[in-house]
Amino acid sequence: QVQLVESGGGLVQPGGSLRLSCAASGNIVRIESMRWYRQAPEKQREMVASISSRGIINYVESVKGRFTITRDNAKKTVYLQMNSLKPEDTSVYYCNADIRQPQSPLYELWGQGTQVTVSS
Repeated sequence: QVQLVESGGGLVQPGGSLRLSCAASGNIVRIESMRWYRQAPEKQREMVASISSRGIINYVESVKGRFTITRDNAKKTVYLQMNSLKPEDTSVYYCNADIRQPQSPLYELWGQGTQVTVSS
């Protein structure tokens, strides 16, 4: 069974840092783009950052200069380094990836989410 498992969330004070990880497991041939989304209570889910298989990176404007997305293809893992965290960054963060399995079309997979709370 293919799955994405996030870790690294928690409670942090404003100005602090957290590093999220998302590891893919299962019979995977290739992972195309990997992304981090977040969703705060009563708000729409938004894409925070994305990284393609070629390393092309995009960020939502509100996190530019504070968050960094990276990936380790050998470990099938994507990371989100979050610095200078603000209360408005409080959300459930979800990992998302485009997965290719043997003899199957590309499909999108979601992780279960990890809570990030920024509060003093």
